[in-house]
Amino acid sequence: MSHYRKPLALAVVLNAAISVGEAIGGVYAGSLSLVMDAIHNLSDELALVFLLLALLIPRAPSRNLVRCANFMNSAGLLAVSVLIAWQAVERCVHATPVLGAFPTVFGVAAAVGNWGVARLLREPSRQNAAMRLSYLHNLGDVYVSLAPVVAGLLVLFTGYAVLDPLVALVVAIWFIATTSREVIGSRDELIWPERLVCDHPSNVGTP
Repeated sequence: MSHYRKPLALAVVLNAAISVGEAIGGVYAGSLSLVMDAIHNLSDELALVFLLLALLIPRAPSRNLVRCANFMNSAGLLAVSVLIAWQAVERCVHATPVLGAFPTVFGVAAAVGNWGVARLLREPSRQNAAMRLSYLHNLGDVYVSLAPVVAGLLVLFTGYAVLDPLVALVVAIWFIATTSREVIGSRDELIWPERLVCDHPSNVGTP
């Protein structure tokens, strides 16, 4: 419904800022843990965009968009996590300098930003299952975004740059495990997105 659109649109903008900020900071600082979180938030961004579009177009196409949103939050993240894990292993073998202050500061900012995204989705999530999935996901992201903070602090206090890709590797493995379980456990929702009802006006009266 129309009253979902404003908070969801604001969530899209805020999440985009988080993704871009972490990506720039991660590349500049040479922090794989920060890049990992940026890519993770990018998958969330695509899912949020698809959900927003699903509220704006007719019912039949919106089902496909919800399916895409679910895919971006599961299978897409799984593929990216495998890639990051591979890069982390390479970085562990051939360590590169990491500016520890960047993942620390940007990680804290991302955690606050993810809390803001979750806060925007909280009210819509009470009446919409698709929104509820995104709300719970972004609420969990508050803690995930603290991983770069841990990595940055470890690098700052120990001077060992290899600790940053190690943290990224741990997070990537965790994403692979949890996302695989989510895909298997939620395969019905991924295949039949109408069960997540988008509350588009044309959906009213649907059993």
